[in-house]
Amino acid sequence: QVQLVESGGGLVQAGGSLRLSCAASGTGFSINAMAWHRQVPGKQRELVATITSSDITNYSDSVKGRFTIWRDNAKNTVYLQMNSLTPEDTAVYYCNLEGYRHSSFVHFASWGQGTQVTVSA
Repeated sequence: QVQLVESGGGLVQAGGSLRLSCAASGTGFSINAMAWHRQVPGKQRELVATITSSDITNYSDSVKGRFTIWRDNAKNTVYLQMNSLTPEDTAVYYCNLEGYRHSSFVHFASWGQGTQVTVSA
């Protein structure tokens, strides 16, 4: 069982910064890619940023130039640095992992529980 634990959310004023982290725990698996998504009540979950096992990153247009994703492979942890935050960034942010199990090579996806980010005007 792979578990993801997110941290770093909170309340910040517009223009401020937050850093989210997401640590994956468990054994017998490898990670292909990790990502951050966000969701506002009543709206679909939105992909924010992704990073592959080769450290190739991709960002949604709404956060490009303001957010940075990176990973620490030794710690199985992915981070999201969020700068120049605006009230439109307010959402629950979810960490996502795609990987495969060593024993079976079966691919799987796991989600964190979400962390609230609130940006005040």
